[in-house]
Amino acid sequence: MNILKLPRVIEKTGLSRSSVYDLKKRGLFPEAVKLSARAIGWREGDIEDWLNNRPKAAQ
Repeated sequence: MNILKLPRVIEKTGLSRSSVYDLKKRGLFPEAVKLSARAIGWREGDIEDWLNNRPKAAQ
């Protein structure tokens, strides 16, 4: 299981830091994993699933 820290999540999703945290707060983004007292990360598989299953933007 690979854990992605925020910079990699931002790179992979194209979201800003504030968008990631806003979506997380609203329950629309995968749950983070606590790595230490001050660090969190996300499971790579959860991010991949989220990317593959989110609605596509209107063309």
